[in-house]
Amino acid sequence: MWINILILILGLVVLIVGGEFLVRGASRVALRLKISPLVVGLTIVAFGTSSPELFISIQSALAGSPDMAMGNVIGSNICNLALVLGVTSLFSPIQVNSNSIKIDWPMAMGSSVLLFLLVAEGFLERSEGVLFVVILAGYVFLLINRSRRDNKAMKALEVDGLEDLKDENAEGEWVNWAKDFGLVVIGCIGLYFGSDWFVGGAKDIFLGMGVSERIIGIVVLAIGTSLPELVTSIVAAMKKNTDLAIGNLMGSNIFNILSILGITSIIKDIEVSNTIKEYDMLWMLGITLVVLPMMVVNKRLGRVQGGILLAIYFYYNYTLFA
Repeated sequence: MWINILILILGLVVLIVGGEFLVRGASRVALRLKISPLVVGLTIVAFGTSSPELFISIQSALAGSPDMAMGNVIGSNICNLALVLGVTSLFSPIQVNSNSIKIDWPMAMGSSVLLFLLVAEGFLERSEGVLFVVILAGYVFLLINRSRRDNKAMKALEVDGLEDLKDENAEGEWVNWAKDFGLVVIGCIGLYFGSDWFVGGAKDIFLGMGVSERIIGIVVLAIGTSLPELVTSIVAAMKKNTDLAIGNLMGSNIFNILSILGITSIIKDIEVSNTIKEYDMLWMLGITLVVLPMMVVNKRLGRVQGGILLAIYFYYNYTLFA
């Protein structure tokens, strides 16, 4: 039992570190190739921060645990908009950017509704995964064009930690190139083994306790892979730097559905249980819908809204075990 717990914790740590290494290395390589920091932030960093969920979903699907693969994404989306956004709002009021209302929320809601409709037959297949990836490519293209006209995009890069990823004078030195590629390789290796250990440890511990794979994915894996976002949001709130919180979390939910489920289903069809379709996805849609009036009214989320979101999150988790 204790060995499985250590494997679970070790897997989570390796996942987080691996994702950080991948983001750092890939970002530096892209900048050395003269790719715009804006493009790096909106593509490589956004994808890199979702890489733990991606590897876990692929690992779960290939291991014959589709409920964990789908539950990880659904649970992460619920966790982002209820737990993470709720906690952030309690620490400091969040100002809502108009782009979050006009573009990010409709895209997040639209992606969620599309997923709900496509899994009606009980599985997500390769052609639907390709559709998700194509939609994601269009969304990223829209983001890049939008951000070129919006100076606030540079602040987003600073929040994501790209302020120190500048083109260096020694960009032609092979040693620096080797270091950057080394970070990418180490990051990928870390994500592979971390996801394997984390999923394996979670299954051994909680299946032994009689917990279903669906709940493991929705609660344990979702919270574990959302810890970086939770910690980052709390730190940003303490520094009164929360103006981009909603947009970032909406973006994370969009990437979770379109990239993670898209790529995973291209590799292997994902079976979707009736409980996830008829219960958990409805909660995800409902929470996403509830956030909209909170965003529109006064364009500000305070402690009251944060408390409501946390209450919703804890009640949903209560119903899972009741």
